[in-house]
Amino acid sequence: MKRAVFLLLVFFGLLKGIAAQSGLVYIDQISIEGNRRTRDAIILRELKFHEGDSIALSELDDVLLESESLVMNTGLFSKANISFKSWESATNKVHIVISVNETWYIYPVPVFELADRNFNVWWTDQKRSLDRVNFGIEFTHLNFSGQKDRLKLTAKYGYTRSYALKYTLPYINQRQTVGIESEVSYSRNRELNYATVGNKQLFYKDPDNDWLYQRFRSEAAITYRPGYHLFHTLRLRYQQNAIDEIVAKELNPDFFLEGKLLQRFFTLSYRFAYDMRDVTAYPLKGAFFAGRVEKDGLGIFKDRDALTIETVFNKYFPLSEKWSAGLLTSAKYSFIRDKQPFTDYRALGFSYNTLYGYELYLVDGLDMGIARTFVRYRLLQNELKLGKLMPLESFRSVPIRLYLSLNGGWAYANDPYTGQDNSFANRPLWGWGPGLDVILFYNMVFQIQYSINHLSEKGIFLRLNTNI
Repeated sequence: MKRAVFLLLVFFGLLKGIAAQSGLVYIDQISIEGNRRTRDAIILRELKFHEGDSIALSELDDVLLESESLVMNTGLFSKANISFKSWESATNKVHIVISVNETWYIYPVPVFELADRNFNVWWTDQKRSLDRVNFGIEFTHLNFSGQKDRLKLTAKYGYTRSYALKYTLPYINQRQTVGIESEVSYSRNRELNYATVGNKQLFYKDPDNDWLYQRFRSEAAITYRPGYHLFHTLRLRYQQNAIDEIVAKELNPDFFLEGKLLQRFFTLSYRFAYDMRDVTAYPLKGAFFAGRVEKDGLGIFKDRDALTIETVFNKYFPLSEKWSAGLLTSAKYSFIRDKQPFTDYRALGFSYNTLYGYELYLVDGLDMGIARTFVRYRLLQNELKLGKLMPLESFRSVPIRLYLSLNGGWAYANDPYTGQDNSFANRPLWGWGPGLDVILFYNMVFQIQYSINHLSEKGIFLRLNTNI
């Protein structure tokens, strides 16, 4: 028996020796440093290797770099570095150390935000009116229990009075593949956008300062992330919306359709995303693809009946050390071709579906498609050291990057019902212009763009994304 055991030990020793000579590296141990709040399991989940794995020496650098990107894309760290603590040359066993700097997780900040679609609309169309500002308090914890779970409490006043509670826990099982999300919110307004004419929003404010528009929403979702780059989300949402009689009877009977004052419906949606970007906030290489199928109205109430599919495909190309390019596309198609309520008849001008040079406009419709391209040149990449002048350790070092960009884009929106009132519908649109992008830390992006549209209208437009 002892002889058999001895022969087995010799055999495995020979195998290790052969493996070492063949260019394999063995991950003998993994250590993590700097994670005061974040649990080790959250970081280990993002690595492309585990203790006991073997990696081809020729692939080691790429595996470590990709793992660093995955750790950074959690949004929990301002820095992540993967290095070797020790390497046994005889056996090719390595001890890997992951050093992270945790970002600031708690943001109990006062809210001062614009109620309009973007800064440009508020500045130009609304004449910088302070009546169109929301203020209040927003408490956001990006790592509530150290499991990458996010808690958000919001109370806002001003143009919109709203209250919301949202909680996201990315993993509830041992394999860290299944997560949950939940949210409940209530909001109301004394002014509302009741129609779109000339590709501009029309607003009405109650002269007696009564509430015109009230909304309640509750939703829950299950998420599934089987690997590193693929995400699935199944979501169920309930919405109940109410408007004042003057909106439905005089301003726009199609606000909820047929002059209704109350709208109630359930929504079931499924979304999947495949994310291969190097940095989610400001990618320079990789690709992103997402698709969503959404059914509004499940037969319980008769207030909504819509079935839509939306897709997004973005591709980023590194051209050299400082040059890069990209293509951003998205599309929406409505399978149910009946007329939809005004509040759900959106195509271009909201969220990321905005075309260069059209920041002041929007286009309603059942369907839409948009494609944007850009070329970027890195002007600056540096780090601002604040030292002890900054009391918060997470903000003492501020990475900063500057990029010059040249942007162009094309779009089309299909509006079979209200296109006669909006000249940008049912025709090709295009816009282009240069820009300057400022990236602070890892995920705060501030963009200044000079754009021209198909009407030869020119302007400077601003965008800010804090990714909080």
